[in-house]
Amino acid sequence: MAKKRHARKPRSGIRNWSEIVRENKIWEDYYKSLNLFPIEEWEDFKKACQEPLPLTFRINESISEKYSNEILNLFEKDHLKYLTNIEFEGIPIKRPSKLKWYPRSMAWQIDVPKRVMRKNEMFKKTQRFLVLETNAGNISRQEAVSMVPPLLMDIQSNHKILDMCAAPGSKTAQLVEALHLNCENNKQPTGFIIANDSDTRRSHMLVHQLKRLKSSNYLILNHDAQFFPRIKINKENNSNILKFDRILCDVPCSGDGTLRKNINVWMDWKHQNGLGLHALQFNILNRGIELLENGGRLVYSTCSLNPIEDEAVVAQALRKWGKEKLTLIDCSNKLPDLKRCSGISYWPVIDKNLKEKTKTDDNVIDSWFPPNEEEKNSFHLDRCIRILPHQQNTGGFFVAVFEKAKVETDTKSPDIVETLKSTHISSPMNTSDLPPDKIKKESLPLDAMDEPFNFIDTSIGPLSECWKFFGFNETFNKDNCLVRSNSIELPKVIYSVNPQLKNIIELNREKLKMIYSGVKLFVYQRDDIECAFRIHSEAIPLIKPYVNHNRIIDIDLNFLKLLLTESFPTFEMLLENNVESNVINQIEKFVPGCAMVYVSRDSENKESILLPIWKGIKSINIMVSKEDAHELLYRVFGIETQAKDNPKARKPLEETEKLVV
Repeated sequence: MAKKRHARKPRSGIRNWSEIVRENKIWEDYYKSLNLFPIEEWEDFKKACQEPLPLTFRINESISEKYSNEILNLFEKDHLKYLTNIEFEGIPIKRPSKLKWYPRSMAWQIDVPKRVMRKNEMFKKTQRFLVLETNAGNISRQEAVSMVPPLLMDIQSNHKILDMCAAPGSKTAQLVEALHLNCENNKQPTGFIIANDSDTRRSHMLVHQLKRLKSSNYLILNHDAQFFPRIKINKENNSNILKFDRILCDVPCSGDGTLRKNINVWMDWKHQNGLGLHALQFNILNRGIELLENGGRLVYSTCSLNPIEDEAVVAQALRKWGKEKLTLIDCSNKLPDLKRCSGISYWPVIDKNLKEKTKTDDNVIDSWFPPNEEEKNSFHLDRCIRILPHQQNTGGFFVAVFEKAKVETDTKSPDIVETLKSTHISSPMNTSDLPPDKIKKESLPLDAMDEPFNFIDTSIGPLSECWKFFGFNETFNKDNCLVRSNSIELPKVIYSVNPQLKNIIELNREKLKMIYSGVKLFVYQRDDIECAFRIHSEAIPLIKPYVNHNRIIDIDLNFLKLLLTESFPTFEMLLENNVESNVINQIEKFVPGCAMVYVSRDSENKESILLPIWKGIKSINIMVSKEDAHELLYRVFGIETQAKDNPKARKPLEETEKLVV
């Protein structure tokens, strides 16, 4: 299956990006002929396509309103002043601005290319901020137009969602955030997201993108989206197949909307690129519609401006399914500040020899061609959205929003996929369909897991003591714990997943190629203490509403700062640093093992902090990663660090209390 386009190194003989000429006469002639916008805008359009893309990011609102506002205020207070009234290489830099169309002012644009932000000393402070908060899951650096499709999906916390071509995962992360954002009273959503990608290596890349969000509500799969498998949801009835309330169909494309960041497109663009991908794109869309629940919504999108990949694919779906079953939604009243063009109903079909084709020619696909007059009036292709680079300094993008009719379930089996065959470019081989021993291991990330998903009985063995030890109340669902190992007697890591995902995993483990799911709940530490496991910091947002103060100590900010900057501070050191004696006494009374510290920030109207610690015989240690320690020091205390720094440089005094985090 074809992959999404992404930047490649310049071809041999080209020494750097600046040597690539951002011109392509074939591309220019074709897009001038399409009349996507008034011809007097052509020079503005072309100039925008030739300029580097600005940096854009959005703030994760699902963590909590207080938390997201803290990140927003941090950016506005500490970074805008350094990015205002400045010049780069003699050119004035526009002050960073909010994306007006993005809800609640939570997305921003900095009119500096990403490569400049990374390497120039002038932007070092802001670049470090972006890295820290991205690693922590508080922000996502994402192209502006890429944010549009998830916003049009109208995600609710109970929705079953499928992202058919998810890698590299910025839109998937946005979907996960939306699932949690629309959940009342900070409860966990009952819905879930299945993130799929056909490329084995890229599906593993999704793990890194989604893990930072600390959600138990997603499952990553590795299948060809054209033939996405039936998923059983009922053990007794094999015909009871999962249908999705929302589907994102962001298909592989020629990528000519990415000219600003993918320089190779200038050299590689040809008419046949879109013609060859058309069948694949329709097949994925068609499979998505088959898997869509009646009354559900599907968003089809590409980073291509070519109508062969856009309106032609949309028209074929409407043609196949009929207006009684499928309609295009008018989204003109959504995101009102977003500048856009309407879809078109006519386009020429040009082959690689620059000849215009007709339906009577050999080696053509009927669905390449524009709709007839009757179809034109019925399809309403003007409801499609095309975003052009010069309209608001973005990349190019195409979006169409479908709704499936609220009718009785079609009796046709969703296993029967009527595919459209390409007459031009065959898709590259899809390694996800190869047996595991045939996939090159070196192509996968170093931390890629290839272990089974096994659910365990948490009421027996060493794990049974954890619930009482940490003070979990009875409302926490203990039945959704899994391990990634065939050996379940004494697991090293225990994950927790959404109940509906547990059902899917258990009923489909032989059919689905599963990559990852769940959050790390417990990590085995040592068996010579009362509770052999420690709570993983990744699980804090999940367990926070369910634990009492059995193993939680209230501390102040000074104590937290000490824990973040000292490794294994002794109780004697705590006294020397003016930690209140009653707090130290509380900690000393704890039996050795994992506990948690709580920092109230209500007086500052900021989100309170809950973090795991390890209590030893003579010292304690905070259980957060180096990256999280850097982020907390910066966000809470304004302490700037470098990536190479180790905030807790002191070595522990007690070798027996060393931990592997």
